[in-house]
Amino acid sequence: MTEDRGYLLSNQQAEAGARFDALATLFDPPTFRRFEELGITGGWRCWEVGAGGSSVPAWLATRVGPAGYVLATDIDVSWLTAAAEAGCEVRRHDVGVEPPPDGGFDLVHARLVLVHVPQRAAALTAMIAALRPGGRLLVEEADPMMQPLVCPDESGRPQQLANKLKRDFRTLMARRGVDLAYGRTLPRILREAGLTDVGADAFFPMTGAACDRLEHATVTQIRDRLTSAGLATEDEIEEHLSNVTAGILDLATSPMIAAWGTKPA
Repeated sequence: MTEDRGYLLSNQQAEAGARFDALATLFDPPTFRRFEELGITGGWRCWEVGAGGSSVPAWLATRVGPAGYVLATDIDVSWLTAAAEAGCEVRRHDVGVEPPPDGGFDLVHARLVLVHVPQRAAALTAMIAALRPGGRLLVEEADPMMQPLVCPDESGRPQQLANKLKRDFRTLMARRGVDLAYGRTLPRILREAGLTDVGADAFFPMTGAACDRLEHATVTQIRDRLTSAGLATEDEIEEHLSNVTAGILDLATSPMIAAWGTKPA
């Protein structure tokens, strides 16, 4: 860790909503499939950690029904109004430093959270501690180093520029203590934590409108950070955003590694 810390993609920025919408389009379907495979049903108690937007906790609330309970937490709950309206309890909470909520949960889930938490080991310990015996943990984290190119088909200047800016973004993340290879470690970490029936898979969207929206929102959110750090120029950023808007890039997300396990009874 260096002194250059802090979450780059603040929920307070106007682009956060567009980013959450794009992430939901790309990643909610595999997340919901994994929930179903873990056996979620009516009456379950669920904790959505670092929820960000409302799509995941709202879906959980629908699935567990009135006999169940969904807690959605984040250090910034600005975008969780729809989750509250869907019947979730919304609470400000920093999973890296605060004790886990009481009550015990049948399911604890975090997506794109732990890589940004400096105290990620403590956060994972808290999430496991919050599980009831037999409860399920599902953690989903990107692994940018597994596939480092946002344009795997680097066929010309627009694609080269996109990949250059992605490297610049990852430089900023590394300066903030983000582990860019964390995703691949999840199965081992869950086993070492004592969970059983550990499994994992990966999901890697490439090209399409949602990938374009995610890239545009992300780069817009970090453009001032890139320029102030001397990593990119305004001209480079404007050129790239114009290319994204024109739809000429086959943009890819980083591989999303999902790992799950069960707390022994």
